[in-house]
Amino acid sequence: FDARLVERETSLRRILTLEEIKEIFPCPREDERLTLPDVRDKKKAREFREGKRGTFLFFQHLRKAGGTNFCSLAEKNLPRSAQPRYYCMPDMGWSGNKNAGYLHSWSNHEITTRMLSSGFRIAGNEWENFDVSRHFDLPAIFATSFRKPLDRALSQFRFECIEDRGCVTKDVHQWWDRRKDLWNVYTRTFSDPAVGVKEYFRGSHVQERMNLMATAIDTLSKFHIVLCMEFLAYAAPQVKSILGFQDVSALTTRVRPHISQAVRDDGQDRNILGSAGIKEASWDPKDYLDKDQYKRMSEDLALDEILTDVARRMFLERLVCEDDTNDS
Repeated sequence: FDARLVERETSLRRILTLEEIKEIFPCPREDERLTLPDVRDKKKAREFREGKRGTFLFFQHLRKAGGTNFCSLAEKNLPRSAQPRYYCMPDMGWSGNKNAGYLHSWSNHEITTRMLSSGFRIAGNEWENFDVSRHFDLPAIFATSFRKPLDRALSQFRFECIEDRGCVTKDVHQWWDRRKDLWNVYTRTFSDPAVGVKEYFRGSHVQERMNLMATAIDTLSKFHIVLCMEFLAYAAPQVKSILGFQDVSALTTRVRPHISQAVRDDGQDRNILGSAGIKEASWDPKDYLDKDQYKRMSEDLALDEILTDVARRMFLERLVCEDDTNDS
């Protein structure tokens, strides 16, 4: 699908229409659908769209996967008074400007009470896992955005190390050795396992890995909107119908955090080619990494590759299938 999509976009020099997308990815049979049965809480989504007091958008921010774009999208559609001052993360203010994006550390009661009293309508959780045991009990609609794991990892290396944002090495081999926290970070984020789970990512712990993946997929299926950075240009229908946002210009505008620290003059401020545009603006892991490092990082991100395929499938099904699954 990816190859055919990029080929069509590049050939036509534009984003495809929905009908053209359907030619590449037609809606699967119902018994093959990952998005059926639809287990999203439609009542919470409807209450968010209606502006019910105390409801908010919980955004699980995966670094370098379109999260800043999503925050910009929210800023264009929510009143200024409903927006936390720091990148859609209200706990920066709650913590006395010490921490932002650590919602696992706050109880549901604290989150609900503080969001209600402040009037904020979006809360980003970036640095901690999604708490599968309780976060779905919040009066919220849930959203996240994925990116191909190797592309995401290399983008973070570029952002932190090559562009000098606190990194101490420009050698990707050394950097990856030190960043075990990024190995299968998607899977850990959406399964919220106990401390010490890294040992399950390799070796004979097959059942443990299956359990982690099952939990992560179950969690993701309950998120009202699952975006993919490579497909952001095609997300407008879901953003409008599920979130109720009408200004979707941020979906095709390249938003880069802390860009003043390392300006990129690459002509990629707007994405007019969809997935092909994202590809043009990204470093290709096959070109940048040597063969051994590519293999090693791919193995360290194997579970995330699977979960990302699930997320992408969910996005595409909800895009092309004409049923009531987006009436959330």
